[in-house]
Amino acid sequence: MPGATDRLARARDGGHNGQVDDAVQGYIDALDPRHRPLFDRVHGLIVAAYPDVTVALSYTIPTYRVGARRLYVGVWKHGVSLYGWPQGQDAGFTTRHPELRTSKGTIRLRPEDAADIADDELAALIRTALEPGAVAG
Repeated sequence: MPGATDRLARARDGGHNGQVDDAVQGYIDALDPRHRPLFDRVHGLIVAAYPDVTVALSYTIPTYRVGARRLYVGVWKHGVSLYGWPQGQDAGFTTRHPELRTSKGTIRLRPEDAADIADDELAALIRTALEPGAVAG
């Protein structure tokens, strides 16, 4: 059974946990190559933290599901947008990076912004969306 590091490396190389349906794989395969590394990074962090996560398209973007919780990850011309944590509960992410918040519950990451954000910080943001009872930072 591969560990979290192996799962993260596989996801960053374009692999996944086997829970990605054909529609999501088509979405991933069609990504602009400029944004694929950032998408793979976010995807890898999610899969490493939640090996049983399922992914399907919802609102035309990949939606990561853990129990009743959801995290939406869309790739647009700017980069990657993340949606889905309870209002005001983003592990302090938007307090530290107010320029990345574009609307209620939306974080917009351009590759150059994400380069300055550690995986641990993105993982904390992901946990607030997918873990029941996660606490804001």
